[in-house]
Amino acid sequence: MSKKRKKQKAGKSENIKEKLSQKIVNLLNSNSHNAYSVSQITKKLGFKRNDYNREIPYVVKQLERDSKIQALSNGSYKSNRETEFIEGKVDHVNPRFAYVIPTDGSDDIYVSDRDLKFAMDGDKVRVALKDKKHGKHAEGMVLEILERGKDEIVGRIEFSPRFAFVIADNRKIHQDVFVNLNETMRAAHNDKVIVKIKQWPSHDKSPEGEVIRILGKAGENNAEIHSIMAEFDLPFEFPKHVEAEAESISEVLPKEEIAKRKDFRDVTTFTIDPEDAKDFDDALSYRKLDNGNIEVGVHIADVTYYVLPNTQLEKEAYDRATSVYLVDRTIPMLPEKLSNGLCSLRPNEDKFTFAAVFELDEEAKIVNEWFGRTVIHSDRRFAYEEAQQGIETGEGDFGTELQHLNALAKKLKAKKFAAGAVNFETTEVKFKLDEKGKPLGVIPKVRQDAHKLIEEFMLLANRQVARFVYGKKKGEEKLTFVYRTHDFPDPEKIETFATFARRFGHELKTEGSAVSKSLNSLMTAIEGKPEENVLQQLAIRSMAKAKYTTEAMGHFGLAFDHYSHFTSPIRRYPDMMVHRLLQHYLDGGKSAKKEDYEEKCVHSSEREKRAAEAERASIKYKQVEYMSLVEEKVFDGLISGVTEWGIFIEIVATKCEGMVRMVDLKDDYYEFDEKNYRVIGRKNKKMYSLGDKVTVAIKNTDIDRRTIDLEFVDEKDKFFYE
Repeated sequence: MSKKRKKQKAGKSENIKEKLSQKIVNLLNSNSHNAYSVSQITKKLGFKRNDYNREIPYVVKQLERDSKIQALSNGSYKSNRETEFIEGKVDHVNPRFAYVIPTDGSDDIYVSDRDLKFAMDGDKVRVALKDKKHGKHAEGMVLEILERGKDEIVGRIEFSPRFAFVIADNRKIHQDVFVNLNETMRAAHNDKVIVKIKQWPSHDKSPEGEVIRILGKAGENNAEIHSIMAEFDLPFEFPKHVEAEAESISEVLPKEEIAKRKDFRDVTTFTIDPEDAKDFDDALSYRKLDNGNIEVGVHIADVTYYVLPNTQLEKEAYDRATSVYLVDRTIPMLPEKLSNGLCSLRPNEDKFTFAAVFELDEEAKIVNEWFGRTVIHSDRRFAYEEAQQGIETGEGDFGTELQHLNALAKKLKAKKFAAGAVNFETTEVKFKLDEKGKPLGVIPKVRQDAHKLIEEFMLLANRQVARFVYGKKKGEEKLTFVYRTHDFPDPEKIETFATFARRFGHELKTEGSAVSKSLNSLMTAIEGKPEENVLQQLAIRSMAKAKYTTEAMGHFGLAFDHYSHFTSPIRRYPDMMVHRLLQHYLDGGKSAKKEDYEEKCVHSSEREKRAAEAERASIKYKQVEYMSLVEEKVFDGLISGVTEWGIFIEIVATKCEGMVRMVDLKDDYYEFDEKNYRVIGRKNKKMYSLGDKVTVAIKNTDIDRRTIDLEFVDEKDKFFYE
């Protein structure tokens, strides 16, 4: 062989080795949690050429000598790169993939279903990052399931001759739970049940369980609401020992306790609440002073007088942390004896309260303020509609007082917006239900001056309590307190929202302090327009989430330097914490232990999130039920969300949301443009973008999964649906 040929052959061999080296290192790095033998590496790489495969053992040895990979004692090889492990919670969005939400707050990690290691939605897992990305997300694989999220699942049971299976209500659980026929508690076909997992899913098995509770027939109101309660781990009743402790509390107000309090029983006092309310948290007192100013007292139910630390009532209140308001019922934080009786500020009864009392001039400027425990006697219980009539006419019980308080409330509101508060007046709906819970209609909730009057004085009390405690101790080290905070919006999210607003012809300034003022201008501009609800919802999504914390930060949405929750202790545990801390500091107590209260704040924020999700689920159930009953065939809608698996549509007339699934778009293959929140037809270039007006028809409603499937309707096809 000539020297030239030998040189060419050697060069070719070196190229093969270099190429193989890169492939082998990439393979091991991408699977850094695994080790492979030489034959497994050869099989994984899958080369058809024998000259490549013959070189692999030599290249592997050389890589090990060069410390680019490491050899194990069993003769296998693995990456020597340190694997990055992240812990987080599984959000199993659809059958094909999930996201793992890291506990450290970093960006979500994409995990394909084959890499989930049979983790289910809500499970806590340890993830190894791969050497690739899925869109903007890092991709990973589950190494270990650290903790199961739930071992009880709610769903509808179906029977076959040899076994039963439960189809989960939770849309993020994508496997049926198998149940032996002798473990069904005599449930009937199509009953809603709670099943307890006995065997978790594995390579060749679906999850297995046993029925532990029958909730009722699927589709019936009680069964469906109970299903939602069970899905979100909401309590069905109070434990007997908690009820017994509540019943044992005396209804008599001790004279020695009355003597310790500021007495407002001779001062005009009233409550304003929804028509169907039973627990009255707050009352307003009104008194004209000799100097021409007005004294307004914000009197709040003194729950902590009755619910003492280390009692069963206290433990239960902390665990629940909030009342939950479903479409047809309330799941209270406190037993009825307290929530609707002892603590409720009912008319014509003496009640113990905790108050923030303000002397205001005619411009609603605070001249003096006082915080402390009071005793009141409410003269009148107003429904919002009754109070509104008094505001508008000045007639009836306390008409003059209502008008004056309303004028002051409007001045407080104007100051708030002048300081940079954001005006989010979202449209909420409620359902008109018959005696069996069947929805007869969808009614928008109207917010009038009476609602806003109460809101402004509650905001005033919450803000001033927080300011008072914050300013009580000078210097860097402040007294431990429970704040309600709301951070500035993420600049990237607000910029994305501004882009969508421009599609409707609205400009939004996104620079620093200009954001809130510009948002308010936008909210005013879209009022009453078709895009109002979509843009409001998008604006809210672009905001940071409010939370409870001991960190003395401000509240962006309200433009308050400090803010707390003081005004609803019957239904919120953080307000109970605020009452206790405020009294402790009024008594000259030292700063409370910050770590203990921060832990309680985190718990309260998590419970608040759970309550909001359950409330949304109950509303969604009624929306699906209502849309399954309406006689109309075609609806005007707005695109309210776009994902890679479907297009969300909000029906304008009912505010109900459904989805046009991508698999149902037969006229073309549509690709998801994540950056611009739209889908584009590959051939016809047709686009469906966020905020577009569309016409849709109902294709299917599924009460179990609380979903509405829609389909697009062209103008020319409308008559087919008539």
